[in-house]
This record gives sequence, C-alpha cells and structure tokens, in this order.
Amino acid sequence: MILFENSILKLNYNPGTDILEIRYPDLQDFLLLEIKHSIDRAVEIIKNYDIKKVLLDSREMTSSVSEEAGRDIAIYLAGGLMKTRVTMVARIQSVDDTIEKRAKGNVSHLKANLSLPFKLETFTLKDDAIDWLKNEQPDNEG
Repeated sequence: MILFENSILKLNYNPGTDILEIRYPDLQDFLLLEIKHSIDRAVEIIKNYDIKKVLLDSREMTSSVSEEAGRDIAIYLAGGLMKTRVTMVARIQSVDDTIEKRAKGNVSHLKANLSLPFKLETFTLKDDAIDWLKNEQPDNEG
C-alpha cells in the first residue's frame, strides 16, 4: 500500500513482510531542500507505522549534484532512519557505474562514521534484497 507519494519519494509498504520500499530520489541541486523535507516526511511515517525493514531502490536514480551534496543526502537519510526503530536497510545498487561508485563510498562513510543501529547491505537484484530482509534476523532481536 502506498503510504506517501510526491514528486520526490514514493513509500510503498507491505504490512505482511513489514518492508517499506522507497525509490531513492533523483539528486538535483534545485531539489535538495525538497528532498530533505520528503525524507523528514518518510521518517515520520516510518515512526508512525513502526516499520523495521526498508528497501532503498537506487537502480534508476539520477544525480547531477556534487559528491559532497550526494553524501550530505545519504547522511541526512541515515540520520533520519537512526531516529526510528528500523533494524534493516537493503539497498539495491544503481545501474549507473558512476552513481554506484559514489554510493558505495557513501555507504562506507556511513558505516565508518556513524553508529548505525541497523544492518545496511547492498544488493544487485531486488529479489535478493527482499529475501535478505525477510530471512535475516536483526541484531537486536534475540
């Protein structure tokens, strides 16, 4: 079910699997403030629905921003997710090699510099990402 949709983000939630699918937004300089506002809205929805698993789909995203601006959005999103009870984030990688190289650098930066309270993994195929989210046990469940 669609929980939220605007020109930036679409949040598609499957309550049976507790997986929220988010298409990673296209990054353009003139949209950065609106992207942050949309991330804030997504974080609010994740809190309200107490969602634990997020699927970030980066396959078709585009980017025309600097590496620094892209990293800023990744940090902003991770920071927002850290304020929720999300335990797992699966990211589907971009088909664009340049975007994916930057994204991998951002993921490494996040893992090295933030104490992420959730598992974060990157996948090539959507089915593999969904399988991981369905079958992997979060660290904080015991």
